Formats: sequence, C-alpha cells, structure tokens
Amino acid sequence: MIKSMIKAGALLFIFTVISVFLVALIYDSTKAQIKYNEEQLLIQRLGELVENYDNDILKDKFLKVITLHGVKQTIGIYPAKKKNKTFAYLIEHTYPNGYSGGIRLLTGVSVDKKLLGVRVIAHKETPGLGDKIELKKSNWIEQFKGLSLFNPNKNQWKVKRDGGTFDAFTGATITPRAIVTATYQVLELLNEPCPFSKKPCN
Repeated sequence: MIKSMIKAGALLFIFTVISVFLVALIYDSTKAQIKYNEEQLLIQRLGELVENYDNDILKDKFLKVITLHGVKQTIGIYPAKKKNKTFAYLIEHTYPNGYSGGIRLLTGVSVDKKLLGVRVIAHKETPGLGDKIELKKSNWIEQFKGLSLFNPNKNQWKVKRDGGTFDAFTGATITPRAIVTATYQVLELLNEPCPFSKKPCN
C-alpha cells in the first residue's frame, strides 16, 4: 500500500515537472511571436493617427513616469518628425477605469495641441457592447479627431447622458465615458509646461 502511494506520488511529481517544462518551452517559443504581433499592431495604430513622418518613430520612443488618469504610470511617447522637426506626439497610456478594467490607448496630438485621434491598443470590455471602441467594430472613436482642450468646452467633454457632446453605446455607457475622460485628461496634460520633454522643465 505504502509502495503504491510512493509510486503514485513519484509519477505525479514527474508529470508535474514535465508539464511545467513544456509550458515554459511553449511560452519561450511563442514569446518572440507575441512581441512581434504586438509591435505590428502598434505600428498599424501609429499609422492610423499620423503620416508623412520621416523618423524611426519606434526607435525615437521615450518613456516618462507621470501621474495620469489618477494613477502613477509609465507612458510611452512617440515623436513624429519631419526633417528632424517634431510635429506631433503619440502617447501610449492606460486608463484604469473601464467597465472591465484598464484600457490601453494611443492618443495622437499635434504640437498645436489638437487631437489627431485616439485608438485602442488593448482592452477587456464586453464583446458586442463596450468593444465598439475598436475601429473595426464601430467608427465611434473617430469623432475625437480635430478636437482640443477648449473645443468643445470643459462642460461638454462628457457623454450625452451626462450632459455632454459625445454619444454612448446602447446598453453601455461606462466604456465610452472612460474614453472621453481619458482623452480630455491627456489634453489637460498638454497644458502643462513642456509635458513631453525628456528633461525636467526649467
């Protein structure tokens, strides 16, 4: 009886070790592909928001640790340049208060502080409802292009249900409300002195 238990335990241990090894092997073999896919999606989103830049926008990316959307986070900043002159920034950031958690966003702004647009990189919103923030599901997110901190005015930077300008989805208000709030808060960030400087402001 004891020998049988020891044998069963040993087999279980061996099976566990082999399983862990196989999971690790599969992860390592797919990690490079996952990273490549994420980079390709990011390049696609960048291209949807800005064009005619001649710099290596991925290589020129820099990081900045700031408090944005009420949380301390590391944002990625991609400067778009033409003839070595920056004409736009694309900000990769996370809004923490979506319906189902954080929403990873890419927000494009020109140097004159106008929105080039907003795109969703990753989210966990409800399929068929909140996922209409994706361009492939709906053109809802295209309405931000050309807007600025004062266009519309602060009181209108809300969904219509809250007395603002922006439509919500039928049966889903929290998700569009999150995108509107996140976008406005990025525009507020632009109003700060040299918000995207790599060095501290003087």
